[in-house]
Amino acid sequence: MNDAEFKRFTDAAAYCDMSNAAFLAYAVDKAARDLTRTAAEIATEREVIDELFAARRHLGRIHGLFNQVAKALNSGADAPQLGAAAKAILRAASRMEDAADALLAHRDGGAPE
Repeated sequence: MNDAEFKRFTDAAAYCDMSNAAFLAYAVDKAARDLTRTAAEIATEREVIDELFAARRHLGRIHGLFNQVAKALNSGADAPQLGAAAKAILRAASRMEDAADALLAHRDGGAPE
């Protein structure tokens, strides 16, 4: 547990007027009573993280392709759709960054900054 997670945990226990141990025992018991929901919550976040990493890999490949395009342009080739493709990639990268920010904010219990 990092410092922020520990603070959130201890603040939640205090808010419920429980010791840390009692709060933890209650939370674990509650999670264990509904494993389908617990597994879904964990799996959903894991799947989102997996997709973000996959998108990052794809953006890395696109970066390599743009390097090839630059090399071709420097050799005199024509690329009439390059501007539109670059704008689409920038929009995709921006959406990926927004999704990562939202995921981190959700994990930290707050809104994106």
